[in-house]
Amino acid sequence: MTDTQPRFTDALRHAHAETWDAVVRHRFVRELFAGSVPDTVMAGYLVQDYRFFDDFIRLLGAAICAADSTDARITLARVAGEVAGDENTYFLRCFEALGADEPLRAETPDSPATAGFLALMREAVASQNYAAILAVLVVAEWSYLSWARTAPATLPQDFVHAEWVDLHDGPEFRERVAFLRAELDRVGPGEESVAADFFGRAIALERDFFDDAYAHPLTAARRAASGPEPSGTVRRPRRLRA
Repeated sequence: MTDTQPRFTDALRHAHAETWDAVVRHRFVRELFAGSVPDTVMAGYLVQDYRFFDDFIRLLGAAICAADSTDARITLARVAGEVAGDENTYFLRCFEALGADEPLRAETPDSPATAGFLALMREAVASQNYAAILAVLVVAEWSYLSWARTAPATLPQDFVHAEWVDLHDGPEFRERVAFLRAELDRVGPGEESVAADFFGRAIALERDFFDDAYAHPLTAARRAASGPEPSGTVRRPRRLRA
């Protein structure tokens, strides 16, 4: 790769610039930063996002199996541990705060975008193709880092909004995205058509997923009565950006 040749991942993003920008600048992102996402929309969004949890772990497991180096497998295993920890705890606290209990979550059907993304992840797993798996992982993580990095210095008081931003712009998350991009930059050119196909479908589904949050709010959810935040909440001052 020369100074004049773009990174493979940058070229993929450029090829889908309109859709990528629609994700990063989505209404949901703007309202998340302002703390104004309606509770029913936020609850529905998180219920749908949580549907990805098990399959995302499986996707990371498939990446571990398909990776072509021990170092990559070790890093991917660490990422799987991170996802299984902080993010899972955040979801459970939010469900409690927003009144989205387990029976309500269980009876809520998958949104069209959720069903599509689950199918795409399972297709990538079944392919056992490292570039295909990485393309889906890169879109899922890099697109979220891209919008999270545009957040204002001061985030909303409500942990439901603030911590979703911080989860996607912390040092560990940035390192994760850098690693995934570097891996796709390395192996993607040899599997260009496969990587481009999975990348394009994934970013379109990310846009649709944000749209579906407003099309399918969880209207039965009711926020818990005001009082102390759920156990485990930590108030962190927002980092000032360089």
